[in-house]
Amino acid sequence: MIEIILKKRVYFMRNDDTIKLTKEKRDEMLSAIKNYFSKEREEEIGDLASGLILDFIIKELALEFYNQGVCDSYKYMQDMIEDLLSIQK
Repeated sequence: MIEIILKKRVYFMRNDDTIKLTKEKRDEMLSAIKNYFSKEREEEIGDLASGLILDFIIKELALEFYNQGVCDSYKYMQDMIEDLLSIQK
């Protein structure tokens, strides 16, 4: 499980809560991975290799990015609420 700590509250996101992609978005990401390898590493990789890389990123790394987004959103909302409360009379 991934653990998020916000203001002394602990939130968990299960590792089986994987990010779901539409076919169009997955194809777009596979193309981006292939382009990266072609341009940056001068390697041509196929659909299988790019799919395995994308699956690895989703399985092993994506939840960290997701959780960081949740934490950033939480902090932003807290800051906005504090700003709103500051105009009370």
